[in-house]
Amino acid sequence: MASLAQLKGTMVLTILIAVAFFSAFLAILMALLQIQPLFAIFGALIFIFFQYLIGPSLVAISTKLRYLRPGESPWLESVVRDTASRSGVPIPKLAIVPDTTPNAFTFGHTAGDATLAVHQGLLERLNQDEVKGVIGHEIGHIRHNDFIVMTMLSALPLVAYLIARGLFWSTEVEMRTSRKREEGGAALLAAAVISYVTYIVSLVIVLRLSRLREHFADAFSAYITGSPRSLESGLTKIAYGLSLKPEEPNGARMFYISDPAQSASEVRSILDRKDQYDLDRDGVLDERELELAMEQEAKSTWQSLNETFMTHPPTFKRILLLREIDEEMRRGTYTFKDAYRYV
Repeated sequence: MASLAQLKGTMVLTILIAVAFFSAFLAILMALLQIQPLFAIFGALIFIFFQYLIGPSLVAISTKLRYLRPGESPWLESVVRDTASRSGVPIPKLAIVPDTTPNAFTFGHTAGDATLAVHQGLLERLNQDEVKGVIGHEIGHIRHNDFIVMTMLSALPLVAYLIARGLFWSTEVEMRTSRKREEGGAALLAAAVISYVTYIVSLVIVLRLSRLREHFADAFSAYITGSPRSLESGLTKIAYGLSLKPEEPNGARMFYISDPAQSASEVRSILDRKDQYDLDRDGVLDERELELAMEQEAKSTWQSLNETFMTHPPTFKRILLLREIDEEMRRGTYTFKDAYRYV
């Protein structure tokens, strides 16, 4: 049985592991390239702090969001204000992304200056109860402060990957242009391999935290809205909508309520077995049939094996979690103390 302390402990442990691992990586890299290794840990800490400072700005720029003026969207502002108040968190700044795909995300430096952004497509495709479920999920991220940790750590794998690519390219150039400098080329190759291994390991560490925080935010939404089914149907519509217009992954994908590329893959795997899930035999899977299909897919062992490199838990598993919470609520024994029991 999970608790909020588990999420907070995982966030702290992830930060410590990431800093230690990245520092060791930089120290080895500097030693191989004959650079003073004493600056490794300082370099790692400075980089994480720099990412923390500019991360929110990069998210805002890459998503092309627009901040709402007070009174511009009364109903949405009211829902956000009410949910934040009942959750005991500061009211976040509200922004709209001019995108027809249904999605939402939260980012910022602190809970006090957080931004909650929703895609235009979310407001167009989801009903009001489903939007409330999504807002509850995003407010959950603010309540848990997990978006701050993701802001600091999300760029580490990318940096290691870019260093690895640069070193592999430098190794190739070195080998082609200077046969007498085999030792230098070997050092570059070793550094490139270490950089790539660092990329894989750091990515797995960060993605594990990313998936865990989504489960906790789902559970929080179920509690604060009192309607797990609203978020459940909302997640289904989001996955379906994203699959119709899949986008190339970008730097903000970990912050979304659902990863566009992952959603497209999930829906595609279901469509490959469309005949099995097409209950009315009309040749098309509607959103209700898709929801039932996802429930069945959640029980697949193969899906569990694929999770390691996912930014989010499979939608199928998120639905099962919300179903368990819904059953607990129906029995009348669900309290905030037990909000994360099924995570």
